[in-house]
Amino acid sequence: MPCILPPPSPQVLALSSFLPVFDRSFSAFLFDMDGTIINSIPATERVWTRWALKHGLDVATFLPTMHGVRGIDTITRLGLPGVDPVAEAKEVEREEMEDVEGVLPIPGAIAFLSALPAGRWGIVTSAPVALAHRRLAAAGIPLPAVIVTADDVTRGKPAPDGYRLGAERLGFDPADCLVFEDVPAGILAGEGAGAHVVVMTATHHHPIETGHPTLQSYEGVTTQADADGRLTLLRAAG
Repeated sequence: MPCILPPPSPQVLALSSFLPVFDRSFSAFLFDMDGTIINSIPATERVWTRWALKHGLDVATFLPTMHGVRGIDTITRLGLPGVDPVAEAKEVEREEMEDVEGVLPIPGAIAFLSALPAGRWGIVTSAPVALAHRRLAAAGIPLPAVIVTADDVTRGKPAPDGYRLGAERLGFDPADCLVFEDVPAGILAGEGAGAHVVVMTATHHHPIETGHPTLQSYEGVTTQADADGRLTLLRAAG
């Protein structure tokens, strides 16, 4: 059953942008998938471009609005006459399952994730579960014990439900977790959950306006685990 969680308090929203990221320990790391640990943008945009053209949408205007959110939410938000969002989202998902050409890991992601202790990291994605597994396999990303997908929540990003559920399944408070994100909807979701946030910019074509620390790849960072399993994100020497 989808999980419905209450919204964060105004105090959480106000403080979350000022939380430290480096050189402090966390109970766990939570990662978005597309654009954060894998680059699936070419495949995603091929499928959604065809869908947008079929429905007479301006592709250049539409594409930036669909990244980081559930497909059903993207389609519902458009309010297209005669369009069934559930059916259309299923069709888009089918096409995305068939097209994983060019889906690659973000530089350094495989080594970074493989070094994390089991049970101390998870994935929170807006993709349906079958598509998430398909893309992770295509990119060679190891599967964590916890994956929260579009199928697990009623409210997708930018609502905080996914990150709060991911932290809960790992057994930790989201306020003691570090969220890795790449787009505004996901950043808002991490903030709303009360988590610390770091922004991956590997797939960005333009600078993102954010008060959070940013990473260009995982090649410039390392992780240290203490005796209790807590994780510290460190900038690589040199």
